[in-house]
Amino acid sequence: MRILHLSDTHLEHSDAPNRHGVNATDSLRLMIAELGHLRDVDAIVVTGDLANDGAVEAYTALRELVGEFARGLDAPVFYTTGNHDERGAFGKVLGSGHPAPEAVLESEASERAAVSTVRGWRFVTLDSLVPGKVYGHVSAGQLDWLRGALSAAAERGTVLAFHHPPISLDISATQPFFGLRNPDELAEAVRGSDVRVILTGHYHLQLSGFLEAVPVWVTPGVVNRIDLTTPPGTERAVRGASASLVELGGADGPMFHTFHARDPRAHETVYELEEEQVRAFVEREA
Repeated sequence: MRILHLSDTHLEHSDAPNRHGVNATDSLRLMIAELGHLRDVDAIVVTGDLANDGAVEAYTALRELVGEFARGLDAPVFYTTGNHDERGAFGKVLGSGHPAPEAVLESEASERAAVSTVRGWRFVTLDSLVPGKVYGHVSAGQLDWLRGALSAAAERGTVLAFHHPPISLDISATQPFFGLRNPDELAEAVRGSDVRVILTGHYHLQLSGFLEAVPVWVTPGVVNRIDLTTPPGTERAVRGASASLVELGGADGPMFHTFHARDPRAHETVYELEEEQVRAFVEREA
């Protein structure tokens, strides 16, 4: 099983630069063009922050761009929500996030979670969006639904995908505050199951670790990436679209590879936050 993993496209309602001067649609187009040589991809997973402002137009543009690329690979695309997403607009354009789901979560909050199977692998997407917040949380209702979905083993195993990572790196000024708030509850739900990998985004950089014994992969963002070479307590974002290839099922798997688009402006600073700015942001949002 080969999965192309994208995240944090942050498309705007119009094809125009964002407030930092980055055209998110152009970043996605460039990343897709750079991946034009890929073959034998079985599925594409896009783990949230699809739209920067939750606009229907942004989801429509994403569906068209990623969908055209996916058709050339004959690969289904699975989408999840992120903290910048809006469930109503997401659902209007992308439905459950699966093209032909086998099961869909029904919830009063309209959480977007679903199950599909590709070549014997079960793909489960969850909704870690907390409206108006940067951090994530998987609700008790979703966790109960997840236990039910995992109660019988899939033929090959399960891929679990959502936006907010259940792990963090403490040299980051913001990660420890803005990942998944209830990783222990999620760990209990997947304990003893056939989940073989957890795919997330949100941090705009690559990171790997474990939840229980399950490998967790954080793919870097498409719109930009975070540079952790800055002084402690500060944060810098730089230009450069990235994506990941995840390979499952082999003797050495899971394996993860990161692609970086050849952007002539790569590594230019997009924004930089000093320690006081980061501290104020954390105090306000955490």
